[in-house]
Amino acid sequence: MYTLLIVLTILACVLLVFIVLIQNPKGGGLASGFAGSNNLMGVQRTGDILEKGTWGLVIAIMVFSLLLNITNPGAGTGSNPGLELQKQITPTATPTAPLQKPATTPATPQGQKPASVDTTK
Repeated sequence: MYTLLIVLTILACVLLVFIVLIQNPKGGGLASGFAGSNNLMGVQRTGDILEKGTWGLVIAIMVFSLLLNITNPGAGTGSNPGLELQKQITPTATPTAPLQKPATTPATPQGQKPASVDTTK
């Protein structure tokens, strides 16, 4: 299904390129050869047909693009770059030991007295 949608999208794009290149930017295009009549064997002017074909192919490409996005086979396999970035940003490890409060007075080793403060300055 996915491959079929890709092929249909590419085919619609190629047809759209050909239809746009056939049209004359001033509105003449292939219709300029039939300028004398608005109807040729029950067919409307060529310019109108080319314009309707252009709009139809543009709409078809949009629909195919939406369907390709919906039927994307790699959508649920973790290939989302945003998800990978979020995993890198979010820390996964939590501290196991609780943080200890610092002591209010520094402990001195046994047998030693704290150094006296020099107040001569």
